[in-house]
Amino acid sequence: MSSIRIVCFALFLLLTVHTHAQTDKPNVIFIYADDLGYGDLSCYGATQLHTPNIDKLAQEGIRFTNGNATSATCTPSRYALMTGQFPWRKQGTGILPGDASLIIPTGKTTLPSLFRKAGYQTGIVGKWHLGLGEQVEKNWNSEVKPGPNETGFDYSFIFPATADRVPTVFLENHYVVGLDRSDPIHVSYKEKIGDDPTGKEHPELLKLRSSPGQGHNQTIVNGIGRIGYMSGGHTARWTDEELSLTFLAKAEEFVQQHSRQPFFLYFALTEPHVPRMPATIFKGKSRLGLRGDAILQLDWTVGQIMQQVAALGLAGNTIIILTSDNGPVLDDGYQDDAVTALNGHTPCGPFRGGKYSLFEAGTRIPWIISWPGKIKPGVSSAMVCHIDMIRSFANLLKQPVPAGDAPDSEDMWAALSGQSQKGRSVLVKQGMQLLTIVKDNWKYIAPGKGAKVLGGVDIESGIDEQPQLYRLDKDPGEKNNLAAKHPEKVTALAELLEKIKNQ
Repeated sequence: MSSIRIVCFALFLLLTVHTHAQTDKPNVIFIYADDLGYGDLSCYGATQLHTPNIDKLAQEGIRFTNGNATSATCTPSRYALMTGQFPWRKQGTGILPGDASLIIPTGKTTLPSLFRKAGYQTGIVGKWHLGLGEQVEKNWNSEVKPGPNETGFDYSFIFPATADRVPTVFLENHYVVGLDRSDPIHVSYKEKIGDDPTGKEHPELLKLRSSPGQGHNQTIVNGIGRIGYMSGGHTARWTDEELSLTFLAKAEEFVQQHSRQPFFLYFALTEPHVPRMPATIFKGKSRLGLRGDAILQLDWTVGQIMQQVAALGLAGNTIIILTSDNGPVLDDGYQDDAVTALNGHTPCGPFRGGKYSLFEAGTRIPWIISWPGKIKPGVSSAMVCHIDMIRSFANLLKQPVPAGDAPDSEDMWAALSGQSQKGRSVLVKQGMQLLTIVKDNWKYIAPGKGAKVLGGVDIESGIDEQPQLYRLDKDPGEKNNLAAKHPEKVTALAELLEKIKNQ
């Protein structure tokens, strides 16, 4: 055999082995929007907003009509996604301040560590909001850990909490990006520090005014008042208009670098969470105010990732999941015309409530999965939830999950891949204070005391002193409380909820 033939044959074998390995281990890009509602996308019925890139993703994959977060707020939803454990089982999993310590266990199976054990390169780009370090008091001017890298991610490029909380900086693998050590960062959520102006003292400096009584009037960064106080780190502070573009660039860089080996990318977007300050090219584009503009920026970002995957020849071997951490909210700290410019748009779709709520709009969110050539396109009514990602991908990757890890996660791969229309039969979901349980389309909300409408955000909490029972397949808007008509169903679901809580 000639040397040319030998080289060609060797190349053929290498390509064959590479393709086989890729097929056995599909790349996974998990895109996690922030406060995106069921009705915010045109593929879910929005008529005042057009989201062509996400619509295309839905056309190529499965669009779930019963996709769920575990919780109606961000930190607990993200905790459940990462750990496979209901967040209400662990104290300290409520909405975290920007200086919180890490709440994800470092010695248990997490979603990224599952992929890492399967031979994947793992990365997170975007919002974290699960705490950093071993304690609240931390030195932001040195190595900040433990964090994402200690919970299963090989690479991380994040901001610590949310865009409306300090510190307003990027961290890349433990270190603040662009820090001038002669201008050290200090953070406090207890008292004012440093000389930076605050929104409360200097409202004339704000380009985005804070809503009264919601706490977004402390240290001003980029003309926007934040929650918490920060001094120093002026060269490291990002501007809001660059956030999404920076995260996209880092996500694309990760995909490019690992395009020839299996990778898992957790791409945690910031849209349409407040403060809504999209890049200039998107401002005014939606005619629905800055919130609508942010959703169009989100859609464009998803499109850029889809284009890159296709250009690299990875489309047939890449699973893309798009979902949201919880339901929508309009006025959540800033006066940005989200309410006044709504123009008939319905962020909650057919559901009642919103972010923070026990009603369906708090946790029923967009959920799309695409794997061209492997998952047949369609629409599914199967009940799926973020908490099941660990067990579902453990099935796909043939990875064992040690006893005691991901205790509340269930294997839903058959539903996620379209092989079955049956998803979860039972799911416990969390509002700000109370729990609700859904079983076979019956939903029970335990009685409790509290405000029926949440102040400031003007969202129904779902709290009532009387038990509530709804039949979701016939009454998705939860308009008819059937508790009085079906006391036996109320009793059965209440007992089941208590049993699950005590497991």
